[in-house]
Amino acid sequence: MGLKSVLCAKIEIKANKDVFHDVFTNKPHHVSTMSPLHVQGCELLEGVFGTVGSKICWTYTLEGKQKISKQVIETIDEEKKVITFKEFEGDLVNIYDNCKVTLHIETKGEIDLVCWTMEYERPNENVPELINLLDFIVGMSKAIDDHHVKMN
Repeated sequence: MGLKSVLCAKIEIKANKDVFHDVFTNKPHHVSTMSPLHVQGCELLEGVFGTVGSKICWTYTLEGKQKISKQVIETIDEEKKVITFKEFEGDLVNIYDNCKVTLHIETKGEIDLVCWTMEYERPNENVPELINLLDFIVGMSKAIDDHHVKMN
């Protein structure tokens, strides 16, 4: 059993929160056009975009290195604007166990927030926390938000 970690980030968005949720639920293959410096592709491996149990493969660049992440969509809650991805193959699971990322959209007063929660286990103290990946996710979220704001 590894060392459990949870990292969270909340980013204020100006674009419509429904659009943001829809991108990751039903159109993740569009993320590469909205944030090309971060994500280069999202391929459907099995199932249908927007359905629990579907498998996707992300191609992305982290700290100048090409990476892949194969994930299964574990949960989708349209009403609460939540989607959870569980990593089953790729660069992260070669080092970390039980990697799961949850996207949740919440509203605080007049402000919409994209909330990302990363849960994972490190095999030992020598393996670093995934702060670099959280920073990557924040940058990607801002790029997607900017893309939608420019479109409107």
